[in-house]
Amino acid sequence: MERNATSPGNVTQRLQLIAILLVAGQSAFASPCQFESQGEGRVTAIDARSLRLDDGREIRLTGIEPTATTKQALTSLLVGHDVILRSADDTPDRYGRQGALVFVGESDISVQATLLAQGDAIVSAEIADKDCAAALMASEAEARRQKKGSWADPLAIKNAESPDDILAGIGRFVVVEGKVLSVRQAGAMTYLNFGRNWTRGFAVTISKRMVPAFESAGIALKSLENKRIRVRGWAEGNTGPRIDIRLVGQIELLGANEPTGVRP
Repeated sequence: MERNATSPGNVTQRLQLIAILLVAGQSAFASPCQFESQGEGRVTAIDARSLRLDDGREIRLTGIEPTATTKQALTSLLVGHDVILRSADDTPDRYGRQGALVFVGESDISVQATLLAQGDAIVSAEIADKDCAAALMASEAEARRQKKGSWADPLAIKNAESPDDILAGIGRFVVVEGKVLSVRQAGAMTYLNFGRNWTRGFAVTISKRMVPAFESAGIALKSLENKRIRVRGWAEGNTGPRIDIRLVGQIELLGANEPTGVRP
């Protein structure tokens, strides 16, 4: 005998189907950066780059570099709160710190994303997961667009045509924008030159071992010639400032008509 649509068997099947669709939908729209949990704890102390939990662990905030306001912002966000740590790897760094994205309570938005959205941190480009990296970069881009926090400073983004301004940031993590005038290779190093005076102008250095990573990302280094890019990293150099590239995410290709400081 054929069962009607409201028979117990059909109702059960429909409920099961709805449950499957809901789970699939949640997976499809799940927030990025939801890596495996690496434990939890209560925050007892903070500095600009890390925090300490009540069990003695020191946690390094992965994915960001601090600004002048990071410590103050972290203090208001975290001191005395319980946090969940998430990362793809809980191996401590050489200083014994466990790197992780930090989440307060049951929130699915990381503390790192919150800091970036407030303009209280800079993306470090170290997160390898593409979706998570894109989400963090989007948070920073919105803060830049609205000139929040550190982005309110006109010199927050250095002009590649003003090497002296970049030299003033030697030893610090900086963001630089400009047009690549030439791409040259010398030995095992590729140079993206932003000035015509190679010794004094700003340049980006990329070692030969990094080339496959750029190729995998669909970027031929020579193709960056005459392109506007945004680059982030540690400012180095003596006569001319340099940024050494160790991660593909340190370089962003800018649109021809894109306003300074805003990503498409």
